[in-house]
Amino acid sequence: MQVTETLNEGLKRAYTIVVTAAELDAKVDEKLIEAQPDIEMKGFRKGKVPMAMLKKQFGERVLGEAMQETVDGAMNDHFAESGDRPAMQPDVKMTNEDWKPGDDVTVEMSYEKLPEIPEADFSGVTIEKMVVKAADADVDEALNNLAESAQDFADRDAGEAAEDGDQVVIDFRGSVDGEEFEGGSAEDYPLTLGSNSFIPGFEEQLVGTKAGEEKNVEVKFPDEYGAEHLAGKDAVFACTIKAVKKPVAAEINDDLAKKYGAEDLDQFKGQIAERLEAEYAGASRAVAKRALLDQLDTLVSFDLPPSLVEAEAKQIAHQLWHEENPEVQGHDHEEIVPTDEHNTLAERRVRLGLLLAEIGQKAEIQVTDQEMTQAIMAQARQYPGQERQFFEFIQQNAQMQQQLRAPIFEDKVVDHILENATVTEKEVSKDDLQKAVEALDEE
Repeated sequence: MQVTETLNEGLKRAYTIVVTAAELDAKVDEKLIEAQPDIEMKGFRKGKVPMAMLKKQFGERVLGEAMQETVDGAMNDHFAESGDRPAMQPDVKMTNEDWKPGDDVTVEMSYEKLPEIPEADFSGVTIEKMVVKAADADVDEALNNLAESAQDFADRDAGEAAEDGDQVVIDFRGSVDGEEFEGGSAEDYPLTLGSNSFIPGFEEQLVGTKAGEEKNVEVKFPDEYGAEHLAGKDAVFACTIKAVKKPVAAEINDDLAKKYGAEDLDQFKGQIAERLEAEYAGASRAVAKRALLDQLDTLVSFDLPPSLVEAEAKQIAHQLWHEENPEVQGHDHEEIVPTDEHNTLAERRVRLGLLLAEIGQKAEIQVTDQEMTQAIMAQARQYPGQERQFFEFIQQNAQMQQQLRAPIFEDKVVDHILENATVTEKEVSKDDLQKAVEALDEE
């Protein structure tokens, strides 16, 4: 086998690989010898078929597989000897298109290698970490929000009409063409107007009703309604409004605290303060991470594989275009051409991605099975009732696994760098932290 370099320009490499006919023939013999013990043929005992007959019967079928394995082996040997790591899948093509059995095989391989990344010194990296304590006012605000979300309903004054957002307690009996249908009746049903829990058009007709009033609600079942015998049908619901109640915030007391699993209000306030400070810490870390990446971006310099930058720029341009055109769901649109701004952002992302990968590799940072399982389960919760199917899908999809693993790995590398950098803490207000977070989105 002969490997000849044909291009060495920056990170670009190209080689011509010649696999001789003799090497291919030897590989075919090797594979046939390996399979011989399990082959049966009429007139011969299992495993005793002569090699000449095996070659005649199966030689051409094995030849393609042998050719692929031989070329793959040559590529693997090349990368092992050269130390090159291709930035993307190498482009490999057979050049002698008129090839026939007995000829040498000539293959051209081209790729962009990953650059040599200089050692980074983190001792000069300085990060100011923002620290926010949960003020009493913040805890009270969170408590009030929780009380509103845990709202109760209190009877309106006699004669007051129901408004959107009120709760009406009703008896109703539904009928289609004068015939009542199964599941269309209930008594003392508490319905929150505006909740959209009933058929479209139902709740709106109860706005303005009063306790003690009777009202026929006329609606049409959707064409896609689950019960086929009701889909698309006109219906009448005879309703008796038994009570009209307005929403009131729950009282902030021990009972509210117990609804959320706390023993009393004081303990609940402590839990809220801890949760708020955890949220502040998460936001603070995002700000610190951006500051760290900004410094890393100028810390070392190295060539970037053009193919990676081009692919990243196209992805950025495509993603931003869809954000600006949310009504377009598919990808059958005109080609999105990256701008200079997209290319600049792509260069930064590729540079930082390669640098963090190199740092993580040298530090022997790994994403554990437990961390992957936690990430998968967190994603699976977005698909209630289908968690198991989602989990199995991820297990069988290497690309999805990598998409989940990458941010975990990056965060662990960032933590490793911060441990070796100079980090100071500065206590700031919640508003200051909020402004810093908003600035991240503006950049």
